[in-house]
Amino acid sequence: MSNFRDAAMTSKAWPFEEARRLLKRYEKAPPDKGYVLFETGYGPSGLPHIGTFGEVARTTMVRRAFEAISDIPTKLVCFSDDLDGMRKVPGNVPNPEVLEQHLQRPLTDVPDPFGTHESFGHHNNAMLRRFLDTFGFEYEFISARAFYASGRFDEILMRCAEKYDDLMAIMLKSLREERRETYSIFLPLHPESRRVMYVPMKHVDAANGTVTFDDETGKEWTLPITGGNVKLQWKPDFGARWAALGVDFEMYGKEHATNEKIYDAICRTLGARPPEHFSYELFLDDQGQKISKSSGNGVSIDEWLTYASTESLSYFMYQKPKTAKRMFFDVIPKAVDEYHQQLRAYAGQDDKGRAANPVWHIHSGEVPQSDMVVPFAMLLNLASVSQAESKDTLWGFIQRYAPGTGPDTHPGMDRAVGHAVAYYNDFVKPAKVYRLPTEAEREAIEALRAALVAYDGPLEDEALQGVVYAVGRDRFDPLRGWFAALYEVLLGASQGPRFGGFIALYGVDETIALIDRALAGQLV
Repeated sequence: MSNFRDAAMTSKAWPFEEARRLLKRYEKAPPDKGYVLFETGYGPSGLPHIGTFGEVARTTMVRRAFEAISDIPTKLVCFSDDLDGMRKVPGNVPNPEVLEQHLQRPLTDVPDPFGTHESFGHHNNAMLRRFLDTFGFEYEFISARAFYASGRFDEILMRCAEKYDDLMAIMLKSLREERRETYSIFLPLHPESRRVMYVPMKHVDAANGTVTFDDETGKEWTLPITGGNVKLQWKPDFGARWAALGVDFEMYGKEHATNEKIYDAICRTLGARPPEHFSYELFLDDQGQKISKSSGNGVSIDEWLTYASTESLSYFMYQKPKTAKRMFFDVIPKAVDEYHQQLRAYAGQDDKGRAANPVWHIHSGEVPQSDMVVPFAMLLNLASVSQAESKDTLWGFIQRYAPGTGPDTHPGMDRAVGHAVAYYNDFVKPAKVYRLPTEAEREAIEALRAALVAYDGPLEDEALQGVVYAVGRDRFDPLRGWFAALYEVLLGASQGPRFGGFIALYGVDETIALIDRALAGQLV
């Protein structure tokens, strides 16, 4: 066993904790199917959102952690529930009136309001696969429509018919009385309207594999349960899918956690072992509300990638999955800088430290070096004072600060510069609020100006931070009042970077000129 595997077997990083729990599942013998199967599920009722990405990213982290401690092969399946009936028209699609007449039809039977794909379900599936591919996930994509129609689900569906009474007993215990009267685990697709029928079954013929029911007009129908004519209600479908595929691990949002016992019971009744579970907390928007596909609130995948790297998003997903987190645009700068801090730390860490470092899990052990010579938060402040409209403006300051750097030698830095310009123009610039200094603050800022005029030391972060600190030390208690004044008066922000680092990057003469404009009231 390698040193790293030893470290991974005791690591408290949550992916390794989940991987070890999964490994115990096969401590006596490897799986008969020859691999451990990870699954993620997706309801394509709307455009894929960032929470969907998070589920796949986190599942992949557990998968790679498992591969680090075991030699059993693994697979990841991304399953799309595209046979579900469309229950409501999403609020974030064009031409919503086109969809109104197709309520309760399977998503893969609903016309695509975007006009680019065979159906709304096919469109959303394509969006899902696009972002999965963007992030380099290794997965097998399975469409529920194809899964039901191809026969891959037939054996389990026939078993559902055989165990119909047992499965119904499991479900009825969880339902209100009025719902029990019309409930069935089977949802037939109407042969004429193609609508998903939420109706009771008059008869389930396990021997012939058929169901009989009346539609809303009272007409009786008998359909085979195989071949995509009938689907399962979502809770039975969840457990039946585990049984059909042999799923070993699945994570989901906490809204599913209360149904775990039902999913498990369905799976066991069908003769299979339920997978290991992991429930995560939800993401919240800027108002503290749950983000959702249908409402389109929160940050989209494409929006995050406009302002930051894919790795920073993965870093955000890694952090505290059991804690509900606010996910809005203002979390992006911190995620970027913390990700690069961890990258820089990784090179000097031992195996134990690396196993606990988020970047190992983000990069599956193939961790690159950071080429960020300037923190992202600093870039935003630099963009602010220089009113940067292009990358060239920022690169001019960066190359003076760090000679030998450039877009060709530091491609990650170059991408960050582009992200910083976009973020500054969309979020920082509109939110800047400058104020005039108080008399005490004005005296301190004038003293800082004088110290900078007299300064003949190196243009280095720490040396200049010492100058800033010395001015504030005798005038402010606590010191945070001094730095708050600098940020609010000179940068128009409530917080900012180490000010010495900012001076080193922006320039001493440029900072003196900035102070002059601020004291003259030209920034307000």
